[in-house]
Amino acid sequence: MDAWVVARPGPVATRPLERTVLPDPVPGPGELLIRVEACAVCRTDLHLAEGDLPPRRPRTVPGHEVVGRVAGLGPDTQGPPVGARVGVAWLRSTCGRCRYCRRGAENLCPESTYTGWDADGGYAELLTAPAAYVYPLPEDVPAETLAPLLCAGIIGYRALVRADLPPGGRLGVYGFGASAHLTAQIAIAEGATVHVMTRSAAARELALRLGAASAAGSADPPPEPLDAAILFAPVGDLVPVALAALDRGGTLAVAGIHLTDIPVLNYQRHLFQERTLRSVTANTRDDGREFLRLASLHHPRVTTTPYPFAAADRALADLAADRVEGAAVLLMDG
Repeated sequence: MDAWVVARPGPVATRPLERTVLPDPVPGPGELLIRVEACAVCRTDLHLAEGDLPPRRPRTVPGHEVVGRVAGLGPDTQGPPVGARVGVAWLRSTCGRCRYCRRGAENLCPESTYTGWDADGGYAELLTAPAAYVYPLPEDVPAETLAPLLCAGIIGYRALVRADLPPGGRLGVYGFGASAHLTAQIAIAEGATVHVMTRSAAARELALRLGAASAAGSADPPPEPLDAAILFAPVGDLVPVALAALDRGGTLAVAGIHLTDIPVLNYQRHLFQERTLRSVTANTRDDGREFLRLASLHHPRVTTTPYPFAAADRALADLAADRVEGAAVLLMDG
């Protein structure tokens, strides 16, 4: 099969991705073989390619926002039939036995594995995935539109839950890429007032078109105190900025898997009056199912920049340089 691998982790300018030919994968027990229609390009892929996220195996195929069709079933697999449309997301497997799994926090499972990190992902014509961890997808929505929902959407939803936004509350969104533009729309549809802070002028314009109440620079203060905030930009310098913008009792959720160092915080200015700082770690399958339910209810506008499969390295470079509006998506038929 045709595939891209992380050959030499390093700055994207050094072209860490390499296009190659790999043997077709064979599904194991409980697994599906999936033929890829589209795969969105996530900032986590960029962190893996550049080495911010240490590779767990050599020459991994990245990609974990996969729309495809079941092409085969492994031994003893109960799952969607051949031809069914499914989505493959970041969380690939959990142990199901540890205290975290038993209490419904499978995202914290110490034995959890991840698509495009522990196992080959969707920058390829085919991949395998455990049947218990894929999501059924509608037939009447383009693959390009569905792909970003499978990480950008799901992780953004997890961050929104972690931010403890009260009904009708004021939400600050720092950074406005693939995940943020979906999360903001769900929050607005559910009754929130959303203020966006991002360095990109194009992203600010997009935020306003999608219904944000205001859009300003990444370090600018919002026009009113915030009940909650989500930091999507992987920039630790913005943590004190966002904390200072919170009202009493507000919560800041940091959505990324990687963040640059956080500066020294001032207790009185950033944390006193019961402000809360939280991280976000992966997602549970329940998060995925609930977000996809909300997406089918509210129909968020999914802004994408499509790329042919042959241009995966260019898509990653454009993401690194903030040249992507919304989500970059690799199309297998492009």
